[in-house]
Amino acid sequence: MYRILKKEGRAKRAELTTVHGVIQTPVFMNVGTAAAIKGAVSTQDLEEIGTQVELSNTYHLHVRTGDEVIKKLGGLHRFMSWDRPILTDSGGFQVFSLAGMRRIKEEGVYFNSHIDGRKIFMGPEESMRIQSNLASTIAMAFDECPSSRADRAYVQASVDRTARWLVRCKAEMERLNSLEDTINPGQLLFGINQGAIFDDIRKAHARQIAELDLSGYAIGGLAVGETHEEMYHVLEETVPYLPADKPTYLMGVGTPANILEGVERGVDFFDCVYPSRNGRHGHLYTNSGKINLFNAKYELDQRPVEEGCRCPACRRYSRAYIRHLLKAREMLGMRLCVLHNLYFYNTMMTEIRDALDAGDFAAYKKRKLEGMQTE
Repeated sequence: MYRILKKEGRAKRAELTTVHGVIQTPVFMNVGTAAAIKGAVSTQDLEEIGTQVELSNTYHLHVRTGDEVIKKLGGLHRFMSWDRPILTDSGGFQVFSLAGMRRIKEEGVYFNSHIDGRKIFMGPEESMRIQSNLASTIAMAFDECPSSRADRAYVQASVDRTARWLVRCKAEMERLNSLEDTINPGQLLFGINQGAIFDDIRKAHARQIAELDLSGYAIGGLAVGETHEEMYHVLEETVPYLPADKPTYLMGVGTPANILEGVERGVDFFDCVYPSRNGRHGHLYTNSGKINLFNAKYELDQRPVEEGCRCPACRRYSRAYIRHLLKAREMLGMRLCVLHNLYFYNTMMTEIRDALDAGDFAAYKKRKLEGMQTE
C-alpha cells in the first residue's frame, strides 16, 4: 500500500508498505548489482548507514550464480542476509547495452552472456520467473531501453513493444505469485515508461500503462545521453500522466542535484551507481561539493572527509589516511569511500523527507544546491 503523507508542489512525502517493511519516500536505493555493494560493503554496513532498499540486477544474478540456485537457497533476502526491501531490475537495460551481442524479437531478446558467451534468451516471462526465483520485494517489468538519441520511428516501435511486453509481465507475475512454491507471493510489479525525449510518446505510453493498475511506475531511458535539462523536461511532462496514487521511480539517476530536481518533480524512488563507483575512485560527496582524495592537497590533511559526518569513515579516519590507502591500493580505502558516499546519499534523503514533513523543501533544496558549489 502506498500512502502520501505530505505534498509540496509536485514533491511527495510518502510511504510504501511491503512484505519486507515500510519504505519511507523519497528514497535512494543502494545498488548492489550482484547481491553486494562493490567496495567490500556488507549488509551489516548497509544497516548501519541507514539503507532502506537494496537493488540487485536480474541479468547479472541469472548469468552468475544463477537464479535457480538462489531460489534453492531461500531467495535473495536469505542468500545475502538482508531482511529489508530489495528491488530487482529486470535485466532489460543490461541486455540492451549488449548492442553487438543481441537480437530483439517480439517474443524477447536473444543475446550472448558477457561472461562466457553462451546463448541466452530473455523475454517478459523469463524475466518475471527469474525475479520470482530471486523473491525480491519489487520486480521491474522487462522493457527495451532505446537510446535517448534514437530516431522517432524506432522509439515508437520500441515503446509499443514494451507496452505489449508489460501486459505479459503482469500476467506472468500474477501466475507466479499464485504458485505454492513461490517464495514471495507478495512480490510487487513496477511498470516502466519509455519514449526517449519525445514528449508525446512518453505521455501516451504513461497513460497506456497507467491503465494496468500496477504497484508502481518507473521512468526509464533517462541519464543515457540526454542533457540534464532534457531529463528534467521529460519528468515535468511525463510524471503528471502516471498514477498519482502510486510510487514513481526515476531509474539510474543520479547526482545529488538530479535527485533534488527529481523530488521537486514528483519522483519517489531513485538509484544510481555514482556514489559507489565514484567512491572506489576516491571521489567523495560532501555538503560543500565533491572532492578528489587523490589530489596532493589532501596528503597532510588530518580532517575527516566532512566535519560532523557520522559515517564509519569520518568518525575515525582522516583524509590523509584514506588517501594513503587509495594510493597504496588497499581495499579498505575503497570501502571507506563507498561507505561515506552511500551514507551521504542516505542522509540527504532523510533530510529531504524531513524538509517535506516541515513544508520546507523548496528552501532546503536551494540551501543544499548552493552549499555543494562551495568546495
